[in-house]
Amino acid sequence: MRQISFGKPIIGKEEEQAVLGVLRSGTLVHGPKAKEFEGEFGKWTGAPNAVSVGSCTAGLHLTYFAKGIRPGDEVIVPAQTHVATAHAVELVGAKPVFVDAEPKTGNIDIDKIKEKITDRTRAISVVHFLGMPVDMERVMAIAKEHNLFAVEDCALALGTTYKGRHAGLFGDVGCFSFYPVKHITTAEGGMVIARDEDLAERIRRQKAFGLDQTVAERKMPGVYDVTMVGFNYRMNELAAALGIEQLKRMDGFLEARKRNYHRLAEALRNVEGISLLQSSQGEYESSYYCLSILLDDALICKRFEIVGHLNGRGVGTSVYYPRPVPLMQYYKEKYGYREEDFPVAHSISERSISLPVAPYLNEKDMEYIAASVKEALAASHSYYSRSNS
Repeated sequence: MRQISFGKPIIGKEEEQAVLGVLRSGTLVHGPKAKEFEGEFGKWTGAPNAVSVGSCTAGLHLTYFAKGIRPGDEVIVPAQTHVATAHAVELVGAKPVFVDAEPKTGNIDIDKIKEKITDRTRAISVVHFLGMPVDMERVMAIAKEHNLFAVEDCALALGTTYKGRHAGLFGDVGCFSFYPVKHITTAEGGMVIARDEDLAERIRRQKAFGLDQTVAERKMPGVYDVTMVGFNYRMNELAAALGIEQLKRMDGFLEARKRNYHRLAEALRNVEGISLLQSSQGEYESSYYCLSILLDDALICKRFEIVGHLNGRGVGTSVYYPRPVPLMQYYKEKYGYREEDFPVAHSISERSISLPVAPYLNEKDMEYIAASVKEALAASHSYYSRSNS
């Protein structure tokens, strides 16, 4: 039996040596590595301004804080996302106003954004769900029409492009995650990219307490002023050193993910009992974070059995996401949302099983995963014949 984890960091000797180099240098924060990582990330994505932060959530929070989003304001947020997307809005005291998903991709239903805009709406947040790019031209047209700030949550979208342009470069700000199972890792960390240099500089200052000078800028050690309120959301040098080495491998990581995704998708495309969310198509190029299958109605009640069968075969799985954010207890109780308010997002959440396509896997692994899925379906539904496995 194979052991196929859903996700894990890929750490080589180069990363080990880079981290050891930082440890031996004695400079664990306020050093050159974070600046170097920002520069390399900007080059790789094409971003004019990149600011390293402690996490993607920190980046999102900083973005709204720096932009002056405050209590009484509203921000359009997709219902189908990680809770951090909405938490960042809550943390500045604003209200997240949720929009349902569209069924083909799981991305925000752009047709429903306008009906949620009020005179209190200050921003639109979009998420490239599982790496599938949102039609940002349509989103930005709405943002421009209503004079709204646009935030791209790119936590799963490193490598995602739309019309040849990297995700995060369409909106005013893009926020990325380097959690251990993401496309690259810094153990924990994130990056904010921004088109406006002044906004990027404000985020840079506010991630470090609002100090007027970095350690490198001070003429006398320990002497500085505070010009604005801020946080301790910096990325340390160890994380940045990891990120620099990981980014060098990004092209290979993406190529492997794409290859694995297409092999697995082809093997599962016409399997009875499931369907697949749409991934890349034409000018929409996914980052291929994972492959999610959607169970047919008759199999929804069997999801835990199917997952148990897959896990028993050594196939790691996940769910993106366990329920729409507005139906999580905190948001449901605070705002009174109901399942019928977000039928598509709710449907995706209750019927999805996410499968791995990570770079450490190969063609044989994809064949094994596909065979395991077919076997699990056969064991869970009477109309599905074992002859298909």
